[in-house]
Amino acid sequence: MKVRTVIADDEPLARDRLKLLLSSDAEIEIIKECRNGKEAVATLKAIQVDLLFLDIQMPGGGGFDVIEAIGLANMPVTVFVTAHNEYAVEAFEVQALDYLVKPIERQRLGEALTRVKERVRLNEAFLARQEISSVLKTLQMVAGQSPYPQRLLAKNGNTDSVICVSDIEWIEAADYYVCLHVGGKQHLLRESIKALETKLDPHKFVRLHRSAIVNIDHVREIHRDGRTDGWVLLSTGERVRLNRTGWQKLIALNAV
Repeated sequence: MKVRTVIADDEPLARDRLKLLLSSDAEIEIIKECRNGKEAVATLKAIQVDLLFLDIQMPGGGGFDVIEAIGLANMPVTVFVTAHNEYAVEAFEVQALDYLVKPIERQRLGEALTRVKERVRLNEAFLARQEISSVLKTLQMVAGQSPYPQRLLAKNGNTDSVICVSDIEWIEAADYYVCLHVGGKQHLLRESIKALETKLDPHKFVRLHRSAIVNIDHVREIHRDGRTDGWVLLSTGERVRLNRTGWQKLIALNAV
């Protein structure tokens, strides 16, 4: 694991000492040094940072100003570094992981780094779980989406009617159009019945013969007239003719 680390301190000697102490830890990767609060804010907005050593008192905005500018929820793991210990309470109020007083001692820094690495690992595990959860939700949504259209747009002059496919009772061929029968109304759709049939869910819509498709949810009775012909009674009271193939399809679907 590499912990991407930024040091924000206006004192060059303090930065050099901290870099020297951190150099013995192979997991710490110092990616940026900032001399003031303004540079620290710009860095945190520009790159991904895991760990920030943040001086409380700096020109161009101190440590608390940096947190205010970035937002507490967007801050990386933060260890305050200062020559004064009177800010300790405030530091922990803004969720600083640790508070180091200059000059920093190697042992004290080691204790802080142990806590830092534990927090970084926890953060990575949390983010990983969030990513997995997001992927699962996406997969569930995709799996739940039907490959068939849920709505159709029927034009009538300057008016476009949005038709819920599940509301269609039956579909009738009309030359280069189809007529959608919906709730006692008829809507023309400029599409052949053959083309429309390929777009509809075959478990819901059945082609009864060359000129008609029915929504099986609206079929109430199936009647046979001889061996090859027949008709169905819909929930609306309408009768739609069917041929032998249509009858076989209906029987098969209703037997499931």
